Amino acid sequence: MKNQKEAVKKAIDYIEKNLEKEINLDDISKNIGYSKFYLNRIFTEYTGITMYKYLHNRRLTVAAEKLVKTDKPIIQIAYEAGYDTQQSFSFAFKQIYLYPPKIYRDIGIFMPKQNQISMCGFYFFNHKFIAQVKEIAA
Repeated sequence: MKNQKEAVKKAIDYIEKNLEKEINLDDISKNIGYSKFYLNRIFTEYTGITMYKYLHNRRLTVAAEKLVKTDKPIIQIAYEAGYDTQQSFSFAFKQIYLYPPKIYRDIGIFMPKQNQISMCGFYFFNHKFIAQVKEIAA
């Protein structure tokens, strides 16, 4: 169990270090040394979110922060978030933030949708504790 938690922590660290690079689940799992299916399963078990969704949400959160705190062009922020076009970025951004990037920038208030996950002992304990309570209640 400790090895699984360590693998998830390494996956989070790898994702965070490579948010603005072209990475996918194969890259992450190859770096950690587990199959992408197994790593994604334990990642989801420990964090409550898939690796892909975490990567996607983190990129959009960083993009939202850049929209509010910088004057970078939206297309540049879109490329840095891993999108090939401003249209695909705008579509994904609006699904998470409910506003298109331009309007979000004009509003000027940054609200993170996916903070970096911390694999501290309390979160791990809390996650397992909730799972055990659900089992007892059933």
